[in-house]
Amino acid sequence: MSAQKIKAALAAKAEAVGFSRMRVTTPDAVPQVAERLQQFLEAGRHGQMKWMAERTHWRGDPAALWPQAKSVIILAELYTPDHDPLAVLDQPDRAAISVYAQGRDYHDLVKKRLKRLGRWLLEQVPGEEIKVFVDTAPVMEKPLAQAAGMGWQGKHTNLLSRDLGSWFFLGSIFTTIPLPPDAPERSHCGSCRACLDACPTNAFPAPYQLDARRCISYLTIEHKGPVDPDLRPLMGNRIYGCDDCLAACPWNKFAQAGSEMRYRGIVGAPPLAELAMLDDAGFRERFSGSPIKRIGRDRFVRNVLYAIGNSDRAELMTVAQRLTGDADPAVADAAQWAAGRLAQAVTAGNRPHPGQCGPAAGP
Repeated sequence: MSAQKIKAALAAKAEAVGFSRMRVTTPDAVPQVAERLQQFLEAGRHGQMKWMAERTHWRGDPAALWPQAKSVIILAELYTPDHDPLAVLDQPDRAAISVYAQGRDYHDLVKKRLKRLGRWLLEQVPGEEIKVFVDTAPVMEKPLAQAAGMGWQGKHTNLLSRDLGSWFFLGSIFTTIPLPPDAPERSHCGSCRACLDACPTNAFPAPYQLDARRCISYLTIEHKGPVDPDLRPLMGNRIYGCDDCLAACPWNKFAQAGSEMRYRGIVGAPPLAELAMLDDAGFRERFSGSPIKRIGRDRFVRNVLYAIGNSDRAELMTVAQRLTGDADPAVADAAQWAAGRLAQAVTAGNRPHPGQCGPAAGP
């Protein structure tokens, strides 16, 4: 079977197992990545994500990760929301949780599909090898995906597509099989800056650049310990991730609907008071099988308390006060901050910050 026929059959099989799209590139297709990564790290924009500074020789050069690989197969899996993901920002007593974390952990679901697809490929071409990756190895998936023509990295640095929109996961299969590569995609952002202006914390120093230290997704998921007090009010009721820049993208009006129902409807927008009372066992039970479980109870409740402090709901003050003596220092600090902020709001008799931030000033 020719390489072109193998690729065509693989694309059909990818769709059959549940992927929305497949594209192919080569491991050496992104020579610009090493320099860009180094600039990002030297500026300290990775914050506490020390893992980004490790194994940079692999992260900056996919060809070095597995020198025997001849092709990189990029797969996209949609998780397009069936509702307005920003509507919850108007409900300051409830938790705003990123769309991608509303259901089952994508790492597990995508990897299972990748392995199934990979096994099928090896059956068609005996003697070859594969390695599958889903966001857990030093693989720069977004630049590779753009090189493969899957989409382009927008001004918010996330990958987007003219017909898939912003809402899709990426997985990759490195293989020793030489497959015909697809043409790379170019940017179609034009003069639009909707994503930049939508950022509540002004996390974009310039178009196509992100300072993770100001990004709410980073602050709620990756950042350990107390968050900068100046940034806490800007977080609103976002307790796990942030969808503002993704949701603002005009290309989403062309997005296809996702078909995997396990990515939806499990978490929702729970009351903050309910989430704040979770102990470790309760947290683990509630978020079993969810990506939320990875951050642990302490960081999660810390985020919930920041949201409570931003809620301007006097009835939540007792919830915050109960946690001022929590065993975790960051939780105790967040509880004290939330209680103090609510007390100030009650004393002032006004509603200074309901939790939904307006457009940022821009980089």
